Amino acid sequence: MADYDVAIIGGGAAGLTLTHLLGGVNDRGGRPLRVALLEPPPGPQTPPARTWCFWEPDGGPWDGLLAARWEHLSVIGPDGTVHSSPAAPYVYKMLRSGDVAAHVRALAGTHVDPLPLLVTGIEDGAERAVVEAGGPGGERERLTASWVFDSRPPSPPPRGRTHLLQHFRGWFVRTASDAFDPRAAVLMDLRPPQPPAGVAFGYVLPLSRREALVEYTEFGPAVLTVAEYERALADYCALLGLPEVEVTATEQGVIPMTDAPFRPRVGRRVFRVGTAGGATRPSTGYTFSGVGRQAAAVARALEEGRVPVPPVPHRRRHLAMDAVMLRALDTGRIRGAEFFAGLFASHPFGDVLAFLDGGSGLGRELAMGLSTPVGAMSLTSLDQVWYALRGRRRR
Repeated sequence: MADYDVAIIGGGAAGLTLTHLLGGVNDRGGRPLRVALLEPPPGPQTPPARTWCFWEPDGGPWDGLLAARWEHLSVIGPDGTVHSSPAAPYVYKMLRSGDVAAHVRALAGTHVDPLPLLVTGIEDGAERAVVEAGGPGGERERLTASWVFDSRPPSPPPRGRTHLLQHFRGWFVRTASDAFDPRAAVLMDLRPPQPPAGVAFGYVLPLSRREALVEYTEFGPAVLTVAEYERALADYCALLGLPEVEVTATEQGVIPMTDAPFRPRVGRRVFRVGTAGGATRPSTGYTFSGVGRQAAAVARALEEGRVPVPPVPHRRRHLAMDAVMLRALDTGRIRGAEFFAGLFASHPFGDVLAFLDGGSGLGRELAMGLSTPVGAMSLTSLDQVWYALRGRRRR
């Protein structure tokens, strides 16, 4: 039975980021950590290729792998008003999951073992954890590790008072003539028909003058059928005035948006990371930058000989504000399209992006709060406080 210092389950953004960081980490004695990355063998359990988009200052750790980058962004309101601005001090960036996976595997070296195994169970222990898995030929495998980091969605998922889904489908399109500005991206286009509660929007991420990722997204209680997504994308391309497009690839996904509390530590030796460990920002669904902060904290803890509990990479006040926003959106007290358009219309894009990623100060956040529907948000805040007080009384 093979033995490792760290076992990482899942080769998505969280698993790959953590593997990449730990590949160069030594323990307190100066010995390189031995790391296992367990991913399902090729087959129905293999996750589909994805793009990961995020914003950060220039010069980030993944810049050499970027599929595209944009320094200028636009948000289009439901009435068609265009708000455009540089993203400074940020750059909006796109990574392809396949490029990241290939890079991490190529740099794995002698201290990281990528293992094609489908994990079937984890047995926690006082000194070691045991991971049970199946191999590509159906053989059963067992390995031990000092620490196990699991990025798979927990079952059942944690439930909070409000639970929405950010669900989307995108087309990679090619046009016969120039149709896009590769220097600028449409971050949110709020002109599509809006659902009764929640919000719907499109966005356009140009890859060249004739290629782009065009995506349709909703925040709501349930996903659509493929046919409904396809119809929405066709309508959105028509709204953009695009000439006839060739769809070269598609992507689709669902991200939970919930005020449920996440518990990164689930055992003495077992932890959750990524969305499963609370890395997703509830109000936006953005996860990639939270994954990076979480992985960096784990790497520091292992270097310093501490218990490597992954932190939830969002401040408590931001999670509280997110809970209010999600509740107001779910109850229909605010109209999502007007809410998001108002934020970007009233403040520099860099300030809004800093807030959405948790990098803003309290003063700037208060100013942003005054530009939202104050009455609806105040009522929802009181509602949330009353709900929390009733919950305490029942205990």
